[in-house]
Amino acid sequence: MFDLSSYEIETKDKEIFRNASPSALYEEALRREMGATLADTGALIVHSGDKTGRSPHDKRVVRHPDSEENVWWGPVNIGLDETTFLVNRERAVDYLNTRNQLYVFDGFAGWDPAYQIKVRVICARPYHALFMHNMLIRPTREQLEAFGEPDCVILNAGAFPANRYTTGMTSKTSVDLSLERREVVILGTQYAGEMKKAVFTLMNYLMPKQDVLPMHCSATASPENGSSFVLFGLSGTGKTTLSADPDRELVGDDEHCWTDEGVFNIEGGCYAKAIYLTREAEPQIFDALRYGAVLENVVYDEADHHVDFNDSSITENTRGSYPIEFIPNARIPCVAAHPTDVIFLTCDAFGVLPPVSRLTPEQAEYHFISGYTAKVAGTEMGVNEPQATFSPCFGGPFLVWHPGKYAELLSERIRNHNVNVWLVNTGWCGGGAADTDRISLKHTRAIISSIHTGKLAEAPTEQEPVFGLNVVTACDGVPSEILMPRNAWSDADAYDKAAARLATLFVENFRAYADGVSQDVIDAGPKS
Repeated sequence: MFDLSSYEIETKDKEIFRNASPSALYEEALRREMGATLADTGALIVHSGDKTGRSPHDKRVVRHPDSEENVWWGPVNIGLDETTFLVNRERAVDYLNTRNQLYVFDGFAGWDPAYQIKVRVICARPYHALFMHNMLIRPTREQLEAFGEPDCVILNAGAFPANRYTTGMTSKTSVDLSLERREVVILGTQYAGEMKKAVFTLMNYLMPKQDVLPMHCSATASPENGSSFVLFGLSGTGKTTLSADPDRELVGDDEHCWTDEGVFNIEGGCYAKAIYLTREAEPQIFDALRYGAVLENVVYDEADHHVDFNDSSITENTRGSYPIEFIPNARIPCVAAHPTDVIFLTCDAFGVLPPVSRLTPEQAEYHFISGYTAKVAGTEMGVNEPQATFSPCFGGPFLVWHPGKYAELLSERIRNHNVNVWLVNTGWCGGGAADTDRISLKHTRAIISSIHTGKLAEAPTEQEPVFGLNVVTACDGVPSEILMPRNAWSDADAYDKAAARLATLFVENFRAYADGVSQDVIDAGPKS
């Protein structure tokens, strides 16, 4: 019996599964989860309920005198008074006390022991426990016995709604973070991704206090010398897909930190988008979705349980969660040396940004703070088609400090380690999202490969006039006619109008951050 009394959770007459094996959690899920079944590959198929994506507008951060001056308050970090947090916490605890079975997973966030935190997840669904078994770093038996008190606790009562008449609540969903208590309370959403992103949000607060840069990025390493390669981008821009490279070692697909020693992964697994997945296009991810993996909200053939990855009738945001060691070339432990190259992945719905351009240090800071991309269908509730957006630091929903804090840490490291910085468009080219196809994954992979080999650093560039970007005009495996965007459009006037519109959006968006950066950085942006 595992004692949960310190959280006011009674354990008498309950089954408590602490760090249960995947086999045991499979049994529990098949017995107790409505609709849970097995794919023909052995992956566990589950449904997350009504919410099939994150609910960023329902995230709350407790206002507290000890952290209030450090938090970037506003639409990303909506303040919550401590009394309301405690009301929601009690609501979650009361729900968990009604369950006959509870699932606890104790694991680590951060592969570098110097910065690692201990995380405890308490939940009522075996699928959530298996998900966090995959996404946190799994302790050894000896580490589990000596785990002690955690640094962060997640109370997941997502099947139970928030009371929307409670002060500060605007819906039945609430994901509440107390930086002082190091607790997360989840109500009204059973989407598993909320747990992983809650841990990342906490790391986004804790790491800058230690002069460490948390990053919403994937990372790979050279098998020869261990140097890393970092790809920033929001969900759906290609971080996971492009980091699954058989010629590189995978450090991680989504969340990392950059210290004075190098880069480390925060997570113990990967959470890949599964929509339209094929073995031909993404063999490593496809083969990782086997026994031990979780498949969320996918559609399958009831006769043979073969998953139809092309079926988006439940959601566009179908997902697969699996331990990082399911990728054959994963780098374990997930730590690497300083990056030689940093890539900003952007999914340009306007179709005017080049497939690849090289950024100056000032442009790097500008585009990092801007974080332009498109919300990809299904990643968030209510997003059914690509929408242009700006997300600072390519991870706005997870920031706690002002974006300038993270940009300063990034700029310092880029200059200190002489890092090449690239802007890579994985969205559209030759027209807008409604008029043309998305840039071929084959061409994007060729660009990434040329950066890996160092060839692109020697390639010719041409400055385009609107954004001031140094556009690469020759790259092996990429048609030259698509590299300069204006040339790819059949209607040059239409391109000029679209480019001018996007440039204006950049300028208008950046006004919110201009006070905290130098004039050189402001001048590195487009001219409206």
